[in-house]
Amino acid sequence: MPKKLVSAKATIGSSYEIDLTTRQFSFKVDQPKPSGNDIAPTPLEYFFAALGACACTIGKIVSDQKKIDLNSINVDVEGDVETDFLLGKTKEGRAGFTSIRVNIEIDANASDQEKRELVDEIKRRCPVSDNIENISNVEWIYTARK
Repeated sequence: MPKKLVSAKATIGSSYEIDLTTRQFSFKVDQPKPSGNDIAPTPLEYFFAALGACACTIGKIVSDQKKIDLNSINVDVEGDVETDFLLGKTKEGRAGFTSIRVNIEIDANASDQEKRELVDEIKRRCPVSDNIENISNVEWIYTARK
């Protein structure tokens, strides 16, 4: 099977403003005030944006393959996270979302059943969703600064 390397680099200084690069693109991550400057989305917001964008992309691919006359796909993603854990105020619970809801609205010249099947195929083929629902090996490697 062909594999594709995907990479990104993140750098933080003295504030919560983080500079990110991937391929030729640069963007920022920040935190809301008062801890951050509120100049960019948070990592969790980018995470949900990535899930929504991936669902839209896969939906477009699948609709093209199935010759579905697609007008649009709207995806709203929301979830619940225990902030006391990620802030180190408790050791009970977990850092990740306890629940994630993906609401998909499809505007297409297709039956309700075809739209439901499209959603099922999006869920099955979306790499971001797959990484949420299944365990992926995450290897943390410390690199000493010279």
